[in-house]
Amino acid sequence: MAHPTLDELTAKLQAARKAGEADTRNPEQLRLHRELAAACPAFVPNLLRLGRLLQLVDQPEVDARDIFSEAQQVLQQAVQGSDRGAPALVELGYFMDGIRNASDEAFQLYQEGATKALETLEDAWAGMIRYWTDTRTKESLAQALRLGELAMKVFPESERILYYVTDARHYAAQEGLIESEEP
Repeated sequence: MAHPTLDELTAKLQAARKAGEADTRNPEQLRLHRELAAACPAFVPNLLRLGRLLQLVDQPEVDARDIFSEAQQVLQQAVQGSDRGAPALVELGYFMDGIRNASDEAFQLYQEGATKALETLEDAWAGMIRYWTDTRTKESLAQALRLGELAMKVFPESERILYYVTDARHYAAQEGLIESEEP
């Protein structure tokens, strides 16, 4: 059997989510997410959803320890499949904290997730500032300056943010939006 295409995976994920729209504890939704995980064990959005559902859906015929072991395994797969991405790390952290009572391990996961999320935020903000600066309208330059001010507070050591904020200030000064910083 051929591996499902991305479009097929996405359609199956949407179908599984739709099965839980009326009732998030719907066992049919859990079944569909498990089938999708079996078809593609590296499809992280499904693994994250499945990991959450395993903790929510009542399965009276299954021992809770088995359910939690499966949930932990699924969330660990999500961490691995996402290359230790922030959402997967944080989700596993919540599981370890709330279910396994392993708050020290959870804290390490939260910390790593926060670091990864901040790296992504820095990248995104730098891109936004650059975009607005390159657009070079008064409105876009004003947006670049506002975000640049916040970005410099959050990422004071970021050379990339500083570069794009300096560029935005240069063009904003040309447009008369701020005083020129040149002597």
